[in-house]
Amino acid sequence: MTMFQQQTPRLFGLAYRMLGSRVEAEDVLQEAYLRWHQAHIEEMRTPEAWLVTTATRLCIDRLRALRVEREAYVGPWLPEPLLTGEMASADYRVELASDLSIAFLVLLERLTPEERAAFLLHDVFEREYAEVARVLGKSEVACRQMVHRARQRVRRDRPRFAASESARTALLHQFVAAMNARDQDALLALFAEDATWTSDGGGQVKAARREVCGGQRLSRFVLGIARLFVGKAMYYVAPINGEPGLMIRLDGHLDSILSIDPDGTRIVAVYNVRNPQKLRGIAFPEPTLRDHSAVTGWLPNRLISQK
Repeated sequence: MTMFQQQTPRLFGLAYRMLGSRVEAEDVLQEAYLRWHQAHIEEMRTPEAWLVTTATRLCIDRLRALRVEREAYVGPWLPEPLLTGEMASADYRVELASDLSIAFLVLLERLTPEERAAFLLHDVFEREYAEVARVLGKSEVACRQMVHRARQRVRRDRPRFAASESARTALLHQFVAAMNARDQDALLALFAEDATWTSDGGGQVKAARREVCGGQRLSRFVLGIARLFVGKAMYYVAPINGEPGLMIRLDGHLDSILSIDPDGTRIVAVYNVRNPQKLRGIAFPEPTLRDHSAVTGWLPNRLISQK
């Protein structure tokens, strides 16, 4: 295995967190690979550092270009979901094991490209400030300040309580049950008073073009869209960006992926990716002997949990 192949999972983990897109991250890795072959590898003191520096700088340049595109994006922009349970290898799963949630990536969008890079390199990938400074071409003092500012912004907006995997899965079950029953009281009990719902349709499919805020509004909003799914949709709980999320299939294709941000007992944020371009390449799971569906078949509105 070459040095580049050894570093690919880590480079992908960095690029995906920087760009919020699997496609863009893969493009960065392809460009880094081309530059790697054009460079004089034998003259490199630390090839790994060279690769991290190259990938990071490519991400910063790409992120600056993407900011212009995302300002013109139709409706809210959300990161491209990753079905992390099906990543190619254990190395990829290790590099994508933490700080990967849709909610976390949304917070990173509020940082400048260089702040995002400094924060990820130091706080997520545990690089020393001296190395962060070399990668970004700045002083250690400047990098410390960037990481400090980024850390403050991220911590300020992150939930105070971390919800367990079982708690997230239970909330997803309750959400589907309440939606199928069209039970507004049950839905209202699921959402925090200041909960938000963000839909990403990218102008390709019908989706709310503004964030829906407040538990009361959310419960009415869900009742309004329930008519599209009740009796027609199939649901599957799967590891989305390292956390239990909901895959929804409608009319034979993957319609949307829904990720939640809970406070432990209630849902404080919902992120619903419907843009078909962000869902391509993600296959809806077929029944296996481990699924309840092996006995009952795919029934509309039956929630099948991955075990």
